Amino acid sequence: MAVPEISVDELAPLLEAGARLIDVREPDEYAGAHVPGAVLVPLGTVADNVDVFRGDGPTYVICARGGRSLQAAEFVAAEGVEAVNVAGGTLAWIDAGYATHTA
Repeated sequence: MAVPEISVDELAPLLEAGARLIDVREPDEYAGAHVPGAVLVPLGTVADNVDVFRGDGPTYVICARGGRSLQAAEFVAAEGVEAVNVAGGTLAWIDAGYATHTA
């Protein structure tokens, strides 16, 4: 299933407006640095947590570079979730100079 992608520059204002962002990296990666407001759902647990992705409007999915998040977005899209992959992932977010949080 084809999943749309968004750049980190397109994502930033959407997050300020309250968009939902799911981070599918591992807990240690998330603890090291994550996009403010991102909810952690490690890739291996996505199948058991599809409801976390559900809500009004699209759910943006991020990982380190965009590969794992694309897998997760494709999976939840097949379950009826409007999912959008974040191209370049958290590393692109950091490279663009956006703030991160640590756990």
